[in-house]
Amino acid sequence: MANAELVITPVSSKADRTAFVDFAYRLNAPDQNWVANLRKEEIAKFTPGKNPFFDHARYQLFLAKRDGRIVGRISAHIDELALTLPLEQGMGPGTGNWGAIEAEDEDVARALIETAENWLRKQGMVRVLAPMNLSVWEEPGLQVRGFDHPPMVMMAHHNPAYQGWIESAGYARAKTLHTYDLDVRKPFPPLIQRIVTSGEKNAKIRIREVDLKRFDEDAAIICDILNDAWSDNWGFVPFTQKEVDHIGEALKPLVHPCLIRIAEYEGEAVAFMMTLPDFNRAQMRINGRNGRPSLLGWLKLALWLKRPRSADMRVPLMGVRKKLQSSRLASQLAFMMIEYIRRAAIERFDARRGEIGWVLEDNQGMVAIADAIDSKVNREYVIYEKAL
Repeated sequence: MANAELVITPVSSKADRTAFVDFAYRLNAPDQNWVANLRKEEIAKFTPGKNPFFDHARYQLFLAKRDGRIVGRISAHIDELALTLPLEQGMGPGTGNWGAIEAEDEDVARALIETAENWLRKQGMVRVLAPMNLSVWEEPGLQVRGFDHPPMVMMAHHNPAYQGWIESAGYARAKTLHTYDLDVRKPFPPLIQRIVTSGEKNAKIRIREVDLKRFDEDAAIICDILNDAWSDNWGFVPFTQKEVDHIGEALKPLVHPCLIRIAEYEGEAVAFMMTLPDFNRAQMRINGRNGRPSLLGWLKLALWLKRPRSADMRVPLMGVRKKLQSSRLASQLAFMMIEYIRRAAIERFDARRGEIGWVLEDNQGMVAIADAIDSKVNREYVIYEKAL
């Protein structure tokens, strides 16, 4: 408890979990740039058995109430896989997390953070990285820049006041993440075009679309490249097979083969780039503010998923195997995949805007690629840390 009026209790029932999810919709409804995701998917996200993250995590959800009315929420969790990684890589032994914070005022936020910290201490944690909602692969970090436009699919939007509330609770920046905005109608600079053309003349290089007839196999290839390419990155936690299967199933409705490319060199899959049409834009038009579309709304969503038009695009993931990183070939493959997807996005979906990210601010290779194609930072997220 933070004071006599505020009561914080653990989520202990299905009804509590529903209330935990519902509160975010009620609190953020006035914010026109907050996206009301499908409510059933949000509930599944926080439900063991439906989100494979919980197969390797300890967790507790909390609700804050005043006079019986919910005024805040937070999750506290420990990723057992993250504990096995080197501390200098971001996670590591003794590191826990909290996330999914929503609060009506600073007093509520401080009380929730203290509650999460106390739970982590009791679990033996000595350090916290936050916010994480829930893993580094879902919605990591707190938004601190770019509040004037909605986030794209699988990215978060937060109350600007949260930054001051979290920092006043003793948290310092551990890492900054950026997203990059790109005008996809604008041709890439001549140098990039020459690099792409040179790659097209190289018989050892093949850039192919994913194959829906063997989607599970291609998803496994992408995951294998990803776990290898990102394994030395700050904050990395490997995907489990159950997570690969879960994500593959969840993303299938958004998969269009021309937007997801695998690069092969001498017959070996060595790089990939995943692009998704911005489902958030459709949700904002159809879901309303409560995440519960009508029957007509469901039909509209289904039609949009089948053939998105005038759709913005987001690149949530791309990677090149470690053995090729820092090589000229790695950059060439990246530019070729970006260019091929750019063309397809314009021709098939009438795309006008793309977004790359998130990207660690000190990932020199990705920052260099983003700069080379004239993209600009449009949103910034911060992952904070604190000793417990």
